[in-house]
Amino acid sequence: MGEIDTDAFNAFEATGWEAKAVGYDHFFGAFTSRLVDPLLDAAEVGPGVRMLDVASGPGYAAAQAAERGASVVGGDIAEAMTALASRLHPQVEFVYGNAEALPFTGESFDAVVGNFALLHLGRPEQAVAEFVRVLKPGGRLALTVWDAPEQARFLGVFLDAVAAAEAGPPDDIPHGPPFFRFSDEQEFARLLNEQQLEEVQVRTIAFSHSFGSPDEFWDGLLGGTVRMSALVSGQTDEVQREIRAGFDQAVEPYRVDDRLELPVSVKLAAGRKPSA
Repeated sequence: MGEIDTDAFNAFEATGWEAKAVGYDHFFGAFTSRLVDPLLDAAEVGPGVRMLDVASGPGYAAAQAAERGASVVGGDIAEAMTALASRLHPQVEFVYGNAEALPFTGESFDAVVGNFALLHLGRPEQAVAEFVRVLKPGGRLALTVWDAPEQARFLGVFLDAVAAAEAGPPDDIPHGPPFFRFSDEQEFARLLNEQQLEEVQVRTIAFSHSFGSPDEFWDGLLGGTVRMSALVSGQTDEVQREIRAGFDQAVEPYRVDDRLELPVSVKLAAGRKPSA
């Protein structure tokens, strides 16, 4: 692992999601949206709550919060994402916003949520400090990340295939923070505790998700991710074939009849800003 270049990493992520917004919605929406209600429950989002959805992507959490009667703003650094979210959920306000430097005054929101937001940020500590800054005293923050690949097997099978092919990251992918850093519950809790949040809790949410075929699964991963797709596309044709062959082998234990059933596991952390 080389030295982390946070600015290059953030620029890489922002640019990548401009091209992957629709692909993300088509592939990841079916299961990332299953985390929305637990996320909103952890942030105590209900009628009259003013909520910010950071790195909102296609707007799943923002839209569901609005359905609950909350007053919602969704923000994302990729304009393609805010445009998609606005088309999908015209009743919600979506704005361009950098999660590490939020365009809002302090103490503007009763709740802040981020569904997998941290994984795409070069400075997670700075981002969480921003989330807490815009929270009102007594407001709640709730965040999700993927669990370790041994538990989140829909990611693990891909990474196993990459490792089996001995495929390293291409030189043009900037080094970012460790992807599974916050899969460690103590590390995730520490991130929130360092901002003096109270009632910090981290829990696991696990379920399985069905894919129609290895091709559907593979095409969805490449079409709906930034770092994973770049990891594959930056290899030689021969190594790409090796990765795909390893992937096909790795998913076979998860075949049930004519479909694949892959375990999905997520860590959800939440805490409350101290009251004034």
